[in-house]
Amino acid sequence: MKILVAVKRVLDYQMRVGPLVDGSGVDVAGLGMSMNPFDENAIEAAVRLKEAGLATEILAVTIGLPAAQDVLRQALAMGVDRALWVDSAETLQPLAIAKILRALVEREGAHLVLLGKQAIDDDAGQTGPMLAALLGWPQGLFASTLEVTPHLARLTSEIDGGTESLELDLPAVISADLRLNTPRFIRLSQRMQAKKKSIETLAASELNLELSPRLALLKIHTPPPRQPGIRLEKVAELAAAIRRSSGV
Repeated sequence: MKILVAVKRVLDYQMRVGPLVDGSGVDVAGLGMSMNPFDENAIEAAVRLKEAGLATEILAVTIGLPAAQDVLRQALAMGVDRALWVDSAETLQPLAIAKILRALVEREGAHLVLLGKQAIDDDAGQTGPMLAALLGWPQGLFASTLEVTPHLARLTSEIDGGTESLELDLPAVISADLRLNTPRFIRLSQRMQAKKKSIETLAASELNLELSPRLALLKIHTPPPRQPGIRLEKVAELAAAIRRSSGV
């Protein structure tokens, strides 16, 4: 079984951000970047499956500018076998990402796709479901447990109000929640070895896909400052304030 894991380079979760002056986007100049945390869980799940003898090869894929290759180095240090960088200077939306991943799944003959349930920069959570739809594969989203056999995947999916147990026929697309596992610690020696490994490069244009955006970003702005509250001494005063605010 070949596993494809999609990873994304995002702004580090510890960074504080604000909008650009013109409101055209988020100002990330000089801020730290890292692998999307949910994607780390996906890599850990893939590596554990290989260690259990259930996977023959793990391919990590990322899409973006040359700087995005650093997350592939991290994936190699965690134990994936190969790394592929899809070179794209464009800001690609989830549908475009899903189209690229579908092309790679078909080219590589992958039998299982693992990825984080969402990226912490846009919190869209759309790439996994879109990829499953394009491939015509079953999907298991927000997985907090995962068991895989040569033909089936059993998982616990986090849903509103609780969890549900799913059994999927393979091939399938599965997105990882943070509770799925704890990503392994990467030793310095592993990081040094990963730096020596080769990363395959593929230009997004070589795939001959329609990747134009479907949504337009109008403006990003900070929310207005929160107004100070007031202290009310009696229930009657509270009821009167509620009536005034609701126009009753």
